[in-house]
Amino acid sequence: MRRRASFRLSSLLVLAVCLAGCMGSSSSAPAGSQAPGAAGSAQPSVPTGESASAVNETISSDSEIVFATGDLQVLRMNMEEPATLDPTFAEDTVSGAVIRAIFDGLTRLDEAGNPINSIASDMKVSDDKTTYTFALRDATWSNGDPVTAHDFEFAWKHALDPKTGSQAAYQFYSLKNAQAFAAGKAVRDDVGVKALDDKTLQVVLEHPMPFFPTLVSFLMPINKNVAESNPDWAKDPKTLVGNGPFKLDTWEHKNKLVLVKNDTYWERDVVKLERIEFSMISDANTELAMFENGDLDWAGGPISSLPVDAVEPLRREGKLVAKPKATSYYIRFNAERPPFTNAKIRKAFAYAINRKEIADNIGQAGQTPLMGITPITASLKPDGFFADNQPEEARRLLAEGMKELGISRLPRISYLYNTNDRNRAIAEALQAVWKKQLGEDVKLVNKETKVYLDDQEQGNFEITRSSWTADYNDPVNFLQKFIEKYSSSNITRWHNPVYTELIKKSYRETAEQKRRQILLEAEALLMEEMPLTGIFSDVNAWVQSEKVKGVRVDPLSKIDFKWAYKE
Repeated sequence: MRRRASFRLSSLLVLAVCLAGCMGSSSSAPAGSQAPGAAGSAQPSVPTGESASAVNETISSDSEIVFATGDLQVLRMNMEEPATLDPTFAEDTVSGAVIRAIFDGLTRLDEAGNPINSIASDMKVSDDKTTYTFALRDATWSNGDPVTAHDFEFAWKHALDPKTGSQAAYQFYSLKNAQAFAAGKAVRDDVGVKALDDKTLQVVLEHPMPFFPTLVSFLMPINKNVAESNPDWAKDPKTLVGNGPFKLDTWEHKNKLVLVKNDTYWERDVVKLERIEFSMISDANTELAMFENGDLDWAGGPISSLPVDAVEPLRREGKLVAKPKATSYYIRFNAERPPFTNAKIRKAFAYAINRKEIADNIGQAGQTPLMGITPITASLKPDGFFADNQPEEARRLLAEGMKELGISRLPRISYLYNTNDRNRAIAEALQAVWKKQLGEDVKLVNKETKVYLDDQEQGNFEITRSSWTADYNDPVNFLQKFIEKYSSSNITRWHNPVYTELIKKSYRETAEQKRRQILLEAEALLMEEMPLTGIFSDVNAWVQSEKVKGVRVDPLSKIDFKWAYKE
């Protein structure tokens, strides 16, 4: 959805950082040098059985966007409307970026994607590597309350509680009995997270996870007292309480969002920015024009995208930053809605796609055609599981699939995607190739992100755009999303018990090569039944002001403003 807005650019500071998709939607910022005084913890080792540092109100869309003026340390960016600022429900990239600024987990990630100390000051790991004991440092919520282990326990169990209805509950499934609790087959006290006292949090896992210290970097706490007294606490700057380097100052829906430095933050001395001002402009050309006019400090990734036709000129001019990220851009089929109940028809639509053409002509920043689901950063089979661009095979499969369904023509098919210049271009390319190669007119349905996500959850689509950026850079993070038919992460509603058992078997396998072979078998099965198909392994592409320093963009595509400043 596009909107019009007026701007007083001569007298205002306007800021932009727009979203590019998941889940989902990972590269190192070129000017990501650490701010003076931001020296933190180096990545620690994780010894077994002994102490270790924790791996180190809605307004009119015609309203003017008015920001503060003055000589403050102000970073100006643009983004879509966040779906939520409650960590309980967040699973999209833009919400995650803002939440990362106003909350602080047990760890944070450095530019290389390695966990470093944050609220956890110390950690012990059991000999069997399934029990973690975190010691918490002295830290304070933005309302003055102390941050306690009880806040972490409450937040994680609240996200898992089936009464909460969080689509992000799967993020906690590594905890012992977490999935059973989410399914109503266990009680809250069975879940493997417990506050031993105010400053000690014990976590018990279902199985060893060497990347668990990375995972907890985005499993945020919630102020227990605030959340229990007000279910809508995260919807208003007056009631939203965080524990991160910034706090929410202004949220005018579909217009602007402003963060200011949190003076109660435990490491406030390293935070140099006074304000981060996000405008909400859905047009990528407008965003880039504002950057080029000096009204924005950043345009493009990781939580936005550049105009498709601007990428190559920016590259030639030496202005473009493009880095591989742990993100798969793919499409999902609704396996419960005809005609995509049939695997051959799903494969027909997948095989008809020319991924290289899309990567070269629309991506233009080094994207790699993806004939699987895991991106190049975590790939199990870099060459893919099938050949790209197979129109003849696609037509054969379509005919066979229609015969199996007993139909002579397909029902009307729609392709659902969210507002974004690149998403639109890819949608139009897919529409054209399906018309040319299969003779099918696919209707394009474009919705703003929150509505798009709601429609996906409700199954209101035949085909939909998706992207997933790794929470941790391991293929299982992509593959385990599809082990349950009705989980919030599996909107295809496809299920195969053999696939599920392969993923669970990989959890139990401690030999790395054997584990990867099991996952390879699982991905091969997924591609054989094709409830989804990859388009490309993505990159982060952006431009930034030379004055901006210290913005951390890690390989998992998570952007962190804690150490950012302007020269």
